[in-house]
Amino acid sequence: MPAGVPDLEVTVRHIQAAPQGSKSHVGRGRMIESSRRVAPWRDAVVLAARSAAAGRGLTAPLDGPLAAEIVLTVARPASAPGRVWPTTRASGDLDKLLRSTWDALGTARVIEDDSRIVQVSAIKAYPGGCAGALDGPGGVIRLWRIVPDGVIA
Repeated sequence: MPAGVPDLEVTVRHIQAAPQGSKSHVGRGRMIESSRRVAPWRDAVVLAARSAAAGRGLTAPLDGPLAAEIVLTVARPASAPGRVWPTTRASGDLDKLLRSTWDALGTARVIEDDSRIVQVSAIKAYPGGCAGALDGPGGVIRLWRIVPDGVIA
């Protein structure tokens, strides 16, 4: 991932990321998210992102091509004391965890749109399981602008 200070760093603590994408039909053509955890996760990301942007003095959403690095820390179940990586269905599919997170960054208006993210490094880990993992559920999201010549700023 890029070297140097990111244009924005967002830390979300005390809530586990939730996957977005699976829908359930509830009648009359209406669909809702299957996971009830999506809305609380997205709300937490929105609050943390707005706070981080204000702290950095960002007054407009990041636009243009962006590089993203994300480490999502998920709770370790009691049934997996020696397991290194969260590979169970309960921990969520990484692509769907990213989807809910990117959409929340757009809702927070810290990025113009999630389509601007063109490079990603993503890790799903247990607490303390890798460099960058939090000590409990949550996530760390770092965003860098990519300058016009393709070099990450």
